[in-house]
Amino acid sequence: MRTADRLSRSNQVLATTHYRVVGTRPIRHDGVDKVVGRAVYGADFKIAGLIHGRVLRSPHAHARIKMIDTSRAAALPGVRAVITGRDFPEADDRWQDLGEGNVNLKHLSDNVMATDKVLYRGHPVAAVAANSPHVAEEALKLIDIEWEILPSVLDVREAMKDSAPLLHDNVTTQEFGKDTGKKSNIAQHFRHELGDIEKGFAEADIIIEREITTATVHQGYIEPHNATALWSADDSITVWGSTQGAFPVRDQLVQVLKHPISKIKVVPTEIGGGFGGKIPLYLQPIAALLSKRSGRPVKVLMSRSDEFQGTGPSPASWIKARLGAKKDGRIVAIDSTLAMEAGAYPGSAVGAAAMCMWAPYDIPNGRIDGYDVVCNKPRSFAYRAPGATQAAFASEMMLDELAERMGMDPIELRLKNSAKEGTRRIDGPVYNRVGAVECLEVAKNHEHYRTPLEPNRDGKKRGRGVAHGFWFNVGLASSCSISVNPDGTITLIEGSTDIGGSRTSIAMQAAEVLGIAAEDVRPSVVDTDSVGFTHVTGGSRTTYATGLAAYEAAHDVVRQMKDRAAKLWEVDSATVSFADGTFTTGSHRIGFKDLAGKLGHTGGPLTGSANVDPGGHGGAFATMICDLEVDPETGKVRILRWTTVQDAGKAIHPSYVEGQLQGGTVQGIGWALNEEYVFNRDGAMTNPSFLDYRMPLTYDLPMIDTVIVEVPNPGHPYGVRGVGEVPIVPPPAAIAAAIHNAIGIRMNRLPMSPRAILEDTGVIPRE
Repeated sequence: MRTADRLSRSNQVLATTHYRVVGTRPIRHDGVDKVVGRAVYGADFKIAGLIHGRVLRSPHAHARIKMIDTSRAAALPGVRAVITGRDFPEADDRWQDLGEGNVNLKHLSDNVMATDKVLYRGHPVAAVAANSPHVAEEALKLIDIEWEILPSVLDVREAMKDSAPLLHDNVTTQEFGKDTGKKSNIAQHFRHELGDIEKGFAEADIIIEREITTATVHQGYIEPHNATALWSADDSITVWGSTQGAFPVRDQLVQVLKHPISKIKVVPTEIGGGFGGKIPLYLQPIAALLSKRSGRPVKVLMSRSDEFQGTGPSPASWIKARLGAKKDGRIVAIDSTLAMEAGAYPGSAVGAAAMCMWAPYDIPNGRIDGYDVVCNKPRSFAYRAPGATQAAFASEMMLDELAERMGMDPIELRLKNSAKEGTRRIDGPVYNRVGAVECLEVAKNHEHYRTPLEPNRDGKKRGRGVAHGFWFNVGLASSCSISVNPDGTITLIEGSTDIGGSRTSIAMQAAEVLGIAAEDVRPSVVDTDSVGFTHVTGGSRTTYATGLAAYEAAHDVVRQMKDRAAKLWEVDSATVSFADGTFTTGSHRIGFKDLAGKLGHTGGPLTGSANVDPGGHGGAFATMICDLEVDPETGKVRILRWTTVQDAGKAIHPSYVEGQLQGGTVQGIGWALNEEYVFNRDGAMTNPSFLDYRMPLTYDLPMIDTVIVEVPNPGHPYGVRGVGEVPIVPPPAAIAAAIHNAIGIRMNRLPMSPRAILEDTGVIPRE
């Protein structure tokens, strides 16, 4: 197929309401700076007197620190400061929401730097600041540590056993919201129930059971973690760096450093990817304490090996599920157990996984059990729709098997069971208006799905698969301020880190209200002292929630400018109306820009602001179609064609929505086919580099065709739904279905690497 045909087919938007600015494709406001290299990322930041920090990490997966002697490191010429976990304030053993969910404050602090015990290979144990990074690295080698090596556990199923080595003496299993008092690696067991599953399974004509495992997977952002900190003589702390949420970083620093919130300022730099991995705290407290000790600003950077071994990947999982259906394909019952590796400290994504696993479907009877399990791996954290990809891999494969056993089209089966407005999820919420049915119908009627699969050739087997996915999205607090300039442009300040063009999507919503062009908005992401509290860029909330703050701030500007117009015309402001960028009353008319030029004569500067904490975020769905071929001799899978259909509610900037859909899909393909942490028996990761941790390259991928469906979200004035997380959910299941269609094997594990395929087909023995 010609490239031009592929590109034209790739950019489809099934649009609803049309606006002047919303739904167009202006050039992003930060584009030029990033293209020409002027944009400042965390590692680029410089300040007078800067010195460099490095972190010493544990070589053991589980060990007690019997002694640390830093005297030789401190004596090395050029070393300015050395710290260990004992230099941090004693942490509180309580839980608090400091970003994306609750965290235990002691666990948060101990993960930044261990005190008495290390729980994974790569756990920080000391840090050095020196005049150069090379001196700091040499100093790390001079730190003497005496270890008591302890047995480790690296698999979620092994960790759940009563005989498993305990990671924490003070962690007891919380079961159904109550403390059992039992010391265990199972931090939490919860359950969601709907209807009567025993009755449901008794009514079922077909019952399918499946057990699957998934590996630990990293977010794969290109820019490593970084932080620069200056602890000033007046005890104020300023931190610069790449983060998905400056305010959550500030709030975590308050707890870890026991420092007043009024004395901490976090300045976000540009960010080279995050996908959930740059929400947690890692280097910021270390840089701050090194700065305090040295009296100099300190920059700390992670190597790629540090990234893999010392930050929070997506958890490995074990899932067992049972599905019951009637002869006509109607699902009548499900029973699922999900166990996820939290890593060193409690807090895996199993809660979100349970919410999403069967969410695309209307199922009258269901039970979902979730287990949050600690083990000797890095503390797991969010990765784009955390938990949902693993969960959908299990549930969607079961639907594919059900469709095959019934001789039913897999999309028809999903349509028959699809969630819609009024459907109650097994975990409780009832859907408002959602686009699950619309996505399935668009996929069913898409040219890709209606085109017959090309025949096998050269000994390679071809197959097609489909899968469906869900993410619930979040709202959370956001703030925005708008200042009107005399030339009719506006300056917009907000606190959401821009990862995928959100500056522009937020600016466009303000521009739509004010009747000006997107280019007339000057958006800036500012520090924690310069705008009201704004939550993380995560959970697919930014264009929705911070966009809503910009929308409300723009309406605040309109209200004030009506007063200015009334003053100019000497009329009652209640008689002034505003539409399409023009203020009118009677025979009087004046455009937004003209009135902006008269603000100096009608009362002076004008600023509008808004603070929001919206709850109408609405869930989002995606349906994907995958064509691939499998080489039975090598186990290699090649993706031939891909179509992603997703409901965006309303695509504010369709180009950036397409980019989110394509990026998430590609990450899901990598998760499906290659990506995994490989550990040896001692708990050391054996592939901590992009050379050995296999992510997809452009050569591995076809054009990712996209179709944006627009089923407006009633919780947003423009109908916006978050789009960034759903596209990573269906790919592994779609690929698994296509592999089965090609070679008749149902894969029960991720990744479905060449070795896994050869093992499951019996070509080589299974390890």
